[in-house]
Amino acid sequence: MRARGAQVTDIAVLVVAADDGVMPQTIEAINHARNAEVPIIVAINKIDRPEANVVRVKQQLVEHGVVATDFGGDVEMIPVSAVTGEGVDHLLEIILLQAEIMELKADPAGDVEGVVIEAKKDKGRGPVATILVQNGTLKRGDVVAVGLTYGRIRAMFDFAGKEVKDAGPSTPVEILGLDEVPQAGERLVVYLDEKQAKAKIEALREKARDQEFGSATQHLTLADLKRALEQGETRELRIIVKADVQGSVEAVRGLIEKTDNEEIDVKVLHAGVGNVNLNDVNLAEAADAIVVGFNVGIEGQAKKEAERLKIEVRTYRVIYDLIEEIEKAVAGMLEPVFEERYQGTVEIRAVFNLTKVGKVAGSHCTDGKITRNSKVRVRRDGEVVFEGQVASLKHLKEDVREVTAGFDCGIQFAGWSDFREGDVIEAYEIVQVR
Repeated sequence: MRARGAQVTDIAVLVVAADDGVMPQTIEAINHARNAEVPIIVAINKIDRPEANVVRVKQQLVEHGVVATDFGGDVEMIPVSAVTGEGVDHLLEIILLQAEIMELKADPAGDVEGVVIEAKKDKGRGPVATILVQNGTLKRGDVVAVGLTYGRIRAMFDFAGKEVKDAGPSTPVEILGLDEVPQAGERLVVYLDEKQAKAKIEALREKARDQEFGSATQHLTLADLKRALEQGETRELRIIVKADVQGSVEAVRGLIEKTDNEEIDVKVLHAGVGNVNLNDVNLAEAADAIVVGFNVGIEGQAKKEAERLKIEVRTYRVIYDLIEEIEKAVAGMLEPVFEERYQGTVEIRAVFNLTKVGKVAGSHCTDGKITRNSKVRVRRDGEVVFEGQVASLKHLKEDVREVTAGFDCGIQFAGWSDFREGDVIEAYEIVQVR
């Protein structure tokens, strides 16, 4: 729910209790907001309580990269009390100021735009969808389509459960009348009539059925990182970390971040304590990330959703197994790095013109070796006159794989025969070092 909320939010108001301070769900919400690139305003609630400590909360938030303006940062933090109302007006002023800076605008008379926040099937009411109206005005009686479902809105209810006739921008409402339960995150569109909506949705359903037996949406996995790189699809590996205790979380996160390098950005989107849950899977789906767990399990609902969405979730009992697999995946993403390795030096001491073979360099290996697969650089009076490949290597008229220091050989080069007595051959190979 937090993941979906961040994706459809313009401004995130992070509520932190002044007495409890930063909790695991606070960190999770921060990560969701960052991933969605949504500006954060912090409401430090419960300041009416004796144990409230606003400064401590601000200090805790600094540890997670959320720094108050009075601490030198850019995040507005407003102390408030939901009980007494203290600070609430100031919080509203700050939200309006932020909206003005961002130039957030919506047209109540414009085309209706909305998104599904949550959906369920109610025994007495049928499919129920919670819609956040983002533009225009949604009205009772409108014919709407959401994802692969459609219908005429027969009733709408506000956040308090009160029935309403319409809903303008930034208004959340529950709607009844859809023929099926939509998926959270799907967009709402208004049509002129049911015939038009039905035609559109039937076409989409037919297309979905055709694709059902094809390839489903593929999310990034450790195994396909190399393919993704080769196709230019990614230079970033996003990871969600779950572990049994906070100490393990910090250890795993620290080790994962050390696998980062100049070419590949390894980014930990969220790290927390506990089993892999539905929120983790939703965040992974939204950010195209993978989920790794250390000494934890996967909740049943999360496992089903991960399988449905094809999100990769891996759990480990040995921390080094986890890191080793990530290191291997990152290595597969890197551009290969090659280097030249010296093999040997050979002197050309005679030049032979053979009837059937052509020119051959009668040579002597003075250092190292030369092979029939060697790359060569031929120097004459210190200047390079040829760079290329050995085409033929013989010793006593026999083809050989290599010739080592102290032995004579006959050499021919691929595409070049302008060698002379006294030329020096540098033999080398090109090897991949990463």
